[in-house]
Amino acid sequence: MQVRSLKVEGAYEFTPRRFADQRGLFVSPFQQEAFTEALGRPGFPVAQTNHSVSRRGTIRGIHFTVTPPGTAKYVYCASGRAVDIVVDLRVGSPTFGRWDAVEMDQVHFRASYFPVGVGHAFVALEDDTVMSYMLTGAYVAEHELALDVFDEDLGITLPTGLDVVQSDRDREALSFAEARDKGILPDYAASRAVEGRLWSSGSGAPR
Repeated sequence: MQVRSLKVEGAYEFTPRRFADQRGLFVSPFQQEAFTEALGRPGFPVAQTNHSVSRRGTIRGIHFTVTPPGTAKYVYCASGRAVDIVVDLRVGSPTFGRWDAVEMDQVHFRASYFPVGVGHAFVALEDDTVMSYMLTGAYVAEHELALDVFDEDLGITLPTGLDVVQSDRDREALSFAEARDKGILPDYAASRAVEGRLWSSGSGAPR
């Protein structure tokens, strides 16, 4: 498993080995040993898994969770191709406002780890692109917020030549500045504290 630190503090890209033969291939997108070595934490406390199927041009996000409770994610593309994006929304973070992207496909089978408090988006580059998530917290609708992925202040470079498909919520999402002025962005210290409790409790629910 190869590991790369992303430009957002605490976020990582994981690239597993592929094993192919006449039957097809085998790959392990999450490996506890590699995760522990990269983050210095044992395993991933899963509270929920999510599975989404998207048509080409679909953009989901930027989504983030009110912190606390906060949620960390481990994401990979089970089928198709996508650009997976992380944005640091944690006020006080050394990388506040920065973003990075991971190209996910059926060649490299890369995965991403996103710490508590950051924003997440992805762009589907093929029809029937399947994204699979492990999360440390259960989905609660009122805790889930969205920002405008096209916000010029964030300056996210998105793939071109696509007929963009978005939900109403994502089209009408707040700008980065609006969210900051409203005081709804996660705090860096609080996000780190929540993340620490996730691992010390051994479950997906902060104590």
